[in-house]
Amino acid sequence: MKPMTMRERILALIQGREHDRVPFVQYDGIAAPNEEVWAVVGRENLGILRWSGVHRIETPHCHWHAEEIQVGERRGVRHTLVTPAGTLTEERVIEPVYGSSAARTHFVKEPADYHALIAYLRDVVVCEAFEQFVADREALGEDGLPMVAVARTPYQQLWVQWVSLEDLALHLVDCPDLVGECLSLLERVELAIFEVVRKAVATVGVPFVDFPDNITAPAIGEANFRRYCLPLYNRLADMLSDWDVPVFVHMDGDLKPLWGAISDSQVRGLDSFSPPPDNDTRPADAVRLWPEMRLLLNYPSSVHLAGPAAVYRRTWEILEEAGHSGRLQIQVSENVPPGVWQTSYPQIVQAIRDFHA
Repeated sequence: MKPMTMRERILALIQGREHDRVPFVQYDGIAAPNEEVWAVVGRENLGILRWSGVHRIETPHCHWHAEEIQVGERRGVRHTLVTPAGTLTEERVIEPVYGSSAARTHFVKEPADYHALIAYLRDVVVCEAFEQFVADREALGEDGLPMVAVARTPYQQLWVQWVSLEDLALHLVDCPDLVGECLSLLERVELAIFEVVRKAVATVGVPFVDFPDNITAPAIGEANFRRYCLPLYNRLADMLSDWDVPVFVHMDGDLKPLWGAISDSQVRGLDSFSPPPDNDTRPADAVRLWPEMRLLLNYPSSVHLAGPAAVYRRTWEILEEAGHSGRLQIQVSENVPPGVWQTSYPQIVQAIRDFHA
């Protein structure tokens, strides 16, 4: 087969067509700037996935502002959301290596805070914004693809973005009506985003759509996964079926308790699927359980630390389990331990080349 560009290779995998080799990809700049990584492994050996979108959220009666704070010796940021029903604040601590952050306090701290969140969600207007996707596609060229995201599904969005998981569990018991209204409003917003995505698929050629849900079984459980996630995954899949555009979900945690539910869904791609030794589902399990599933496999973060020989060996094991399926992409879509990609990336590239030799 004639050698393919990275864009052609990734697109062929997503669309279920034959391609020349397993793609190796990183989220845009995740380990280091793309140009820096290409200088080490070669531009032809590393593709890029860039988070993108086709919608914009407007809230005419609410506004946001952010201010820098200091949390001990760490930098942080305080986000403030002002609504007609009150003000919510969140504080985040920034880690110094990659600039990512973790919540120190959440917007919703007690049941009364849901009234302000409800006011915000009622104010949300979903607008078309295709220009970002088009610009990302042109900027990436043959190096990769933009990945259009919708919003997180309601339960996932609540605990990831608005309220701590522990408090959410308590609030579902203590104030179920308030939580239920938030869940319903989040679903309304999500369905409006779906309509914009469907129009974008028809007009600007979006090849696949991703839910950035960060699914891990211990945080959601099978019952909540079936109740809050699957109906929306399937709804979007039905809406895009006329164009044969697959729905992907960012599932980067332990999945074994959800195997049956995933099998019952219309999801056709697992983004950031994370195998052992970091998580519980082997590539061979995924290939066997889900014969139509594309596996955008996050290379196990811990193995980057294990040295070149171990990286090559684990890459080869992954390839032996799933490399012949035509549905495997090895990618780096979770943070890499600092200072090791320069030795781990070349080993992944070499193993892929040897596998297809």
